[in-house]
Amino acid sequence: MTGFSDRYGPWAVVAGASEGIGAAFATALAARGVNLVLVARRSGPLSALAATLSVETVQVSADLSTKDGLAAVHGAVGDREVGLLVCNAAYAPMGGFLDQSEDGLERVLDVNCRAPVLLARRYLPGMVARGRGGLVVMSSVAGLQGLPKLSLYAATKSFGAVLAEGLWAELKGTGVDVVACLAGAVLTPGYQQSMAKAAPGALPAEAVVAQALRALPHGPRTVPGGLMKVSAALMSRLLPRRTAIGIIGRTSSGLASPGATPP
Repeated sequence: MTGFSDRYGPWAVVAGASEGIGAAFATALAARGVNLVLVARRSGPLSALAATLSVETVQVSADLSTKDGLAAVHGAVGDREVGLLVCNAAYAPMGGFLDQSEDGLERVLDVNCRAPVLLARRYLPGMVARGRGGLVVMSSVAGLQGLPKLSLYAATKSFGAVLAEGLWAELKGTGVDVVACLAGAVLTPGYQQSMAKAAPGALPAEAVVAQALRALPHGPRTVPGGLMKVSAALMSRLLPRRTAIGIIGRTSSGLASPGATPP
């Protein structure tokens, strides 16, 4: 099978599809002829996005931090053949760890860790049985080291990248591809609202998605953007951990609001 839709279609589930990277994934996949199950909490942006796409879509307004939200996704998918899963939904409340409520911390874990695990467990077996398919886990360079004021978020991004690497190794030879995309600063609406000015090397969401899809057949991880690749290598391999943590903390200090979502 040489075509993208042959390899990763006929349906893709895109979690976190309402705007930014998720919406860019939806647009790119539609351009490749893949039908879409679009998942996000807000129904309005999903409907607006679906109206711009030339493929068949199913819109699921669901909170992926809950069992009911995941059940809503599975019910909407039904017996559709899912050839690609994009785990892009994320929750990142800004603030000190001790200032967060237990419920808020649980939600970070549920959205960023539990939901991707259970979605992957649900849809990967069918891909393996058919001998084709793919999984994209959106991670972040924030997960390469500790990140003050976003400690749990950064830890969950590390979790996602390591999970994807393990699945990539497990599924080699099955025809199912897996990649973790470690994005840096991305010019999403949430990022632009929370930052006074864009960080050096910030990329449009479309460029991040293009790199993720290029890397999908190869895995296990990719870092979009030349400057981000250099920065990631420097932070994770060359600098002392204390220095790396200090740099990423200062870089992210411009995130102003407690609800802001970082790159």
